[in-house]
Amino acid sequence: MTTMFGALAGAAVLASSFALAQSDLNRPVEDDVIYFMLPDRFENGDPSNDRGGMEGDRLTHGFDPTHKGFYHGGDLKGLTERLDYLEELGVTAIWLGPIYKNKPVQGGPGFETAGYHGYWITDFLDVDPHLGTRDDLKRFVDAAHGRGMKVILDIITNHTADVIAYRECHDSESPLFIGENCGGYRSEADYPMTTRGGPDGVPINQDFLGMDIRTEENFAALERTDWAYTPYIPAGEEEVKNPAWLNDPAYYHNRGNFDNPGESYVNGDFFGLDDLMTEHPKVVEGMIEIFGSWIEDFGIDGFRIDTARHVKPAFWREFLPAMEAKAKSVGKDEFYILGEVFDPDPAALARHTWDDKFPTVLDFAFQDAVRDVVANGEGTDRLAYLFRADTLYRGGHAGARKLPTFLGNHDMGRFSQFIREANPDAGEEEMIARLKLAHTLLLTARGVPTLYSGSEQGFVSDEGDQGAREDMFPSRTAVYNDNDILGTDATTAEDNFDTDHPLFVFIRDMISLRRNNTALRHGTQVTRYFEEEGGLFAFSRIHPEDGEVIVVINSGEEDRVKNVSVEPQSVEWEALFGNCAVQSTAQATVRVEVPALSSVICKSQ
Repeated sequence: MTTMFGALAGAAVLASSFALAQSDLNRPVEDDVIYFMLPDRFENGDPSNDRGGMEGDRLTHGFDPTHKGFYHGGDLKGLTERLDYLEELGVTAIWLGPIYKNKPVQGGPGFETAGYHGYWITDFLDVDPHLGTRDDLKRFVDAAHGRGMKVILDIITNHTADVIAYRECHDSESPLFIGENCGGYRSEADYPMTTRGGPDGVPINQDFLGMDIRTEENFAALERTDWAYTPYIPAGEEEVKNPAWLNDPAYYHNRGNFDNPGESYVNGDFFGLDDLMTEHPKVVEGMIEIFGSWIEDFGIDGFRIDTARHVKPAFWREFLPAMEAKAKSVGKDEFYILGEVFDPDPAALARHTWDDKFPTVLDFAFQDAVRDVVANGEGTDRLAYLFRADTLYRGGHAGARKLPTFLGNHDMGRFSQFIREANPDAGEEEMIARLKLAHTLLLTARGVPTLYSGSEQGFVSDEGDQGAREDMFPSRTAVYNDNDILGTDATTAEDNFDTDHPLFVFIRDMISLRRNNTALRHGTQVTRYFEEEGGLFAFSRIHPEDGEVIVVINSGEEDRVKNVSVEPQSVEWEALFGNCAVQSTAQATVRVEVPALSSVICKSQ
């Protein structure tokens, strides 16, 4: 490609002005590229904390780098040491998986795994000792800020670690499971909060006025026998949670595991984790105090909020404004809050920006559409449908430009895995071509691009969840080390911070292209062409001061030539990527030649 990234030459003025903007942590989030990682799997800067200061075996301290479900040793010191790597890639915001103190190990005999991922919190006010200390976090945040990088913390308000047990499900001395089907969800209709002992004609608790009366006095009227299940704290864990109020079962729903969408999604235990009664005013007040302290103490720049759809809207309508107000009080005017709503339907995602008042949510719809087109070979009308739904979000198209877009993550798996599943006979060259095409969409389409650690090094996961949480530092996990990494002869048994890796270089250059073209960050997006069965898709990003950028992708396996509509005033063109016509052949039209499994990006002069 004779003019690949040609517009980067001579862009010193734009780059300089952007560098000044980067030094301002209150810059608009559209100017950011986010990098997400689980700190345990990124870099081990201090082996002395691998066991979290605990004695015993892996079932006590949780450290076993040979097992994909246990701690591997990554920590905040290691992350701080690797900021050069992230800066060279061009990312401007770092999203950390939860760093709070976790229950080290959970699960029944033979099914134990560790809290390396951070979602089994016991102490909401301290850093997990496997990852370091509060001082280590402060040094990391300060070092990132010194480079103009924002820090986004993953937070959880829906649940805590699994500590509470139910009398109906366990024996009286230990939390060992004794009921084959026990723990299933018990509904409000069958077990109302206003009755004692269940639905069998027991008198109503006249003192409790219903959950719509959201005062502490009202909730205090509930009797300790008003739970659907009878909760208790196993011996030795009565004070394991911090703040102390979290140890009281009165602040939990105690209805058993969620099962299907609906009531159980907001009242049920999330895979056994203790589900907080987020309608209780004490819980609302307590969570506001907890996470407000992390903003105030560390100067955090944003929150990614886990399991957002499993909490009632009333909670968010109090919590979210409180977090924004706390952030503004410490000078964080552009505090970024993104909710995790695990749903590929744009309408379902958009609802949470209206009902819950989330400023933005993770764009699972984008991920799903790109997967369908680039990995699965569906028509590009999938992308047209996706972007047509942007008007559903609060704020319309402007709101959609703030959506964090992504291709894969630590839960669902990596995009390379999806390509391999859909194209089992694809060679390495095709795999890399499809990955580059997906990242082109990620870094040029509307939204805030969010990269998942290791994808820039060609990691190909076997599966989602634990299978997609490979180590960046030398791994001792056999199920990771036998994976064939793309673009290199290396394996995960080696250090994987290669700044010459072809995918690292491609993503770095695409980030640079985005950085130097305002239209790709802030421009209005207009769909120009799509096909019901073919692989050609074209869209423009238009900015009043930066002109028009046209992006044309070809997810098909044949080269394509196409005349594409553009703005009437867009007449002369330069290539940002691929080969572009120097001049339009007719008004409001540009002719593009797009190789198979590639793209062309052109900018009007």
